[in-house]
Order: sequence, then C-alpha cells, then structure tokens
Amino acid sequence: MDYSKTVNLPKTAFSMKANLREKEPKIQARWREMKLYEKIRKERKGAEKIVLHDGPPYATGDLHIGTVMNKVLKDFIVRYYTMCGKDSPYVPGWDCHGLPIEYKVMQSLGADYKKKRPEEIRKLCKEYAEKYVEYQKEQFCRFGVSGDWEHPYLTMTPEYESAVMDVFLRILENGYIYRQLRPIHWCYRCETALAEAELEYKTIEGPSIYVRFEAEDSIKEILNLDSPEPLYLLIWTTTPWTLPANVAVALGADFDYAAVKVGDEILLMAEKTVEKVMQDAGVSEWKIVGRCIGDEMEGMVYKHPFIDREGRIILGDFVSLEQGTGMVHIAPGHGKEDYEVGQKYGLDVVSPVDEQGRFTEDFKPQAGVLVFEADKRIIEDLRNRNALFASQRLSHSYPHCWRCGSPLIFRATKQWFISVEHGRLRQRLLEMIKKVRWVPTWGKTRITAMIEQRPDWCISRQRFWGVPIPALHCLGCGNILLDVNVTRRVKEVFAEEGADSWFKSPVERFLPEGFKCSTCGGTSFEKEKDILDVWFESGSSYCPVLMKKEEMQFPADIYLEGSDQHRGWFQSSLLTAVSTRGTAPYKTVLTHGFLVDEAGRKMSKSL
Repeated sequence: MDYSKTVNLPKTAFSMKANLREKEPKIQARWREMKLYEKIRKERKGAEKIVLHDGPPYATGDLHIGTVMNKVLKDFIVRYYTMCGKDSPYVPGWDCHGLPIEYKVMQSLGADYKKKRPEEIRKLCKEYAEKYVEYQKEQFCRFGVSGDWEHPYLTMTPEYESAVMDVFLRILENGYIYRQLRPIHWCYRCETALAEAELEYKTIEGPSIYVRFEAEDSIKEILNLDSPEPLYLLIWTTTPWTLPANVAVALGADFDYAAVKVGDEILLMAEKTVEKVMQDAGVSEWKIVGRCIGDEMEGMVYKHPFIDREGRIILGDFVSLEQGTGMVHIAPGHGKEDYEVGQKYGLDVVSPVDEQGRFTEDFKPQAGVLVFEADKRIIEDLRNRNALFASQRLSHSYPHCWRCGSPLIFRATKQWFISVEHGRLRQRLLEMIKKVRWVPTWGKTRITAMIEQRPDWCISRQRFWGVPIPALHCLGCGNILLDVNVTRRVKEVFAEEGADSWFKSPVERFLPEGFKCSTCGGTSFEKEKDILDVWFESGSSYCPVLMKKEEMQFPADIYLEGSDQHRGWFQSSLLTAVSTRGTAPYKTVLTHGFLVDEAGRKMSKSL
C-alpha cells in the first residue's frame, strides 16, 4: 500500500532542493531589475539618517573570505537600521591609487617600467584599477550586499582627487605641513618611503656585534685610571651597515659605567651588562678597574673605527640595559631616536645610502653595494682593524614592506610631513578619541596608545600613481614652495580634469597670475614629483563622500573595519578631520577580528 497517499500534506510551488547556485543569481537579478535599493531610499526619504561609511578596499586581486565577512557585517547593520525605519544609505568605495596597484604594474612591465613616462604608468595603473573595481563589484553583489553599486566612490575620479586637494589645502592653511631631512622607513625595492601602517614585522636572523670605539685619554681621568692600556667604548649593534653613519654614542645619564680590563685593553660599558657581554664574547678572565656615572662623560670624544671622524658622547633617555652594553651607537641618518637626540645635540645627519639601498660614493669602500650585503664586509673590516670584540647571530623582529616583502631601511631623505605637535594636534586627537564610542571598548585604548606614540606623519611617496603634492621647485634658486594659492589653483584644475593634469600640463597651468618665487623673485618652476601617501587619500574620504553626497551626512554614525585599521584608516581619517574640521569623522567605531586559516594566519589577498 502507498502510504504517501494517506498523508494530508500542503502543496507548494517550492522545489525539494534549495538549489542556491541557480536561484541566488536570479533573486539578485530581480533586485536589480526592480531597483530595490533605489526604492528603499525613496521609501525612507525624510526618516532619521544612520550612515555607515564604507572603508575602501584596494582595487587589486580577488576578494578573500575576510573581505566577505567585512562587507556582510556592514550589510547586517545597514539592513537592520533600514528595517527599523531609518534612512541608512550605503555607498561602497574603492582605494584605486597607491603602491599596491603600481607594484602590480611594475611587475607586469619588468625592466620596461623604468622606460615609461609617468603618464604612461598612470594610464596602465588606471586600467588595472578599473578592471578590478568591476571584478570586485560583481563579487560584492554576488554576496548579496545591498548598496548603491551604480554610483560607488573611487579615489581616482576628478571629484575625489579635487576633494583630497581641498583637505590638503586646509591642512596647509592651518600650518601643519613642512619639509625636512629626516630618517624614514624606506623600501629599496619599491624605491619609496613608507608609513607606519605600511609595515609588516617579521622575525629575521642577522648579525649581533660588539665594536670597540677608541676613547680619548681624558675619560681615564674620570675613571681614575693611570694605566697605559688603550681605553675603548664598547657598543653593540644588529645593523653593522649603519656604522658608516655613526657620529655619536649615547649613554644613560644615571647609569653606572665600568672600565673592564680584558687582556691588554680596557673596555667601557654599563656595569650591569658586564657579565652578559663577557659571556657573549667567551671571555672568562676580566677585572673592573674603574667606575663613573654616565653624565660625567657627556661631551667627551672618541675615534670612529674605520672612518677619519671623531664622535661625541651624548646622553639619551632611550638607552636601556636590557640588551647591549648601555652604550648606544648613534646614526641620526638611520634611526628615529638617533635623529631626535641628534637634533638636540646638533649632530650631522649622515646617510650615505641611495634610493636603491646601496652605499653611495660618500662611503667609497662599499659604494654600489646593497647595505644588507655590506654587513659581512663591514664586520670583516672591523675584525682586520682589531675593532671587533665579539660577533654572534641573533633572531629579532624587523620591519618589512607590506607590498613586496623586502626588509626596510631607515634612510634620511627630504620628505613632506604633517606635524602632530603643531596647534596641539596630538592633544586634540586624544581629546576627540574620548568623545567617540569604541566597540569593543579596547579599541579606544589601542588607538589612544598609537596616537600618544606616533611620530609626525610622512605624507610623501616617490611614486607616480596617486594625487601629487602641489609643490614647486624654483629653477632660479632651488627653493621649494608649497603655496596656498598654487594649491587652490591645483584643486580647481583637478575638479575639471583630475590629477592626470599635473603630469600632462605645463607648470604654468597651475600658477596664479603674477606668481613669483618668494626667495629670489624667479618665475621659472618645476613641478614636485612626489605624490601623497595613499592613507592620506583614503583618510580624506569623509570630504567627497560624507560631506558632498546628498544622501550622506558628516560625521558618519559608524565606521566598521578590522583591528588593523587603528593604525590605518581609523587613524588617518581622524587626523585629517580633526586638523581641518575640528571633529572626528565618526561617532562610533566598530572593530572586528580576522578570519584565519588552520595555522592561525589571517586571510589576505597575498595568501
């Protein structure tokens, strides 16, 4: 007997299988045909607005599962507020400029990259970005994310580039921008400066050396030494290639320093480090023959081990006893703290390294050699000169380029910066953080610590694909001008033709009538070649999107991104908004975590 005929079941048109692979595209096609997003906007017009501002992903490569989570979380929020009767528009965006895209073009061109004119490279970069904007747009729509996909914001459009220039102009007018020779993170492979948000830290194994610097005899008097043995300052470093730039040795003002007799020489180091140093060097017999306090030696001099140069003993509050000898080798051209203490003491900024990470003719023995390859040669030279006390290998964390994966160098070059001290900007940022709602609450602690410790923002990049810095180089006297009126003119031209005009048009196009060099009165100029940091562009998105799109509002109610954006988009957006508008660009910041694989690695396009 067929019992199925005895059961009273409802009859529907639903199929037994979900068959989502075929049905979902049809559902989404129906949404597009009926213009569902536009209907919702019309239905909610006049209702209370709740605006979630979309952080722009890079228009490169395939989307990954982490990006899916980010967009779906945003869709949850937009749909929730919409169903609560609010007007919650969603305008998606893309980050179209910057190194990630230009690097892909560099890879595709190979050796021909160097032969291309800037406008040719920009054209290729634009085509690449356009391709992936459309590609990713299809994928986002396939996720079922509701938004204004027909009118997204793209950072490479004239209206966006002009708005970036508007933000730059306001920051310039408020006196935050300056140009200076100082060390910054530099990628020798990409040949550009990098910001903190563009660094990845990896563990590497490298040299760890103790080096003798011959001290002047007057230090013996401080130590109450009356002996013929030579006296050496003993420094420790994991970057031998920075030794050619050494101009000072920093001590801790209150540290106890000991003169240690080893064989027929005397080595000076912090007393608390003596046993560890001797252990590292394999020395079993030694004796302390004198002592003094760090600040007693301030101003004394020593001889560089392989360059005809004298260095000075200075004091630094960053000197620690956790590693090394309590005597820190100072190269202002290759380190942030070195540079800052060097400015205090008026030290020379020596940096004999070019944009490709190779020594220049200023250090002839290794001219043309990549700095990391020069380590072994420098160590061998120190050994031959009897300046090497000990050498080991050490594993430690080291910054790498987020794009090409190469280890970075600290290199002194002239760059454009935004000062976080001018106009109490750092304090104002910290005050504004307190007024924002951070979810989870640890987000507030995280970004507060980053703002408290962050250096001035290096905003210049040595690339082509981006919004140029509107500075002019006077051909008469070499002066570099960053003028408010020129910048205002550039903003107007960009609104009509976009940033490509800077690379295609003659410099006269951007000069106000009667413009002259403020130093020599000259009228012949060359355009700046540096572009703005891409984080400045994305951090300015509140201006073209929240302030200039009719359906949006400033500040946004919500920013939602991963925890890596506390040092990225959350921070750059806050800095540009507070310095130009006096307020944060967001009321609430939501932070989500990362989707990881079985090994605990977060998902990314590179993986």
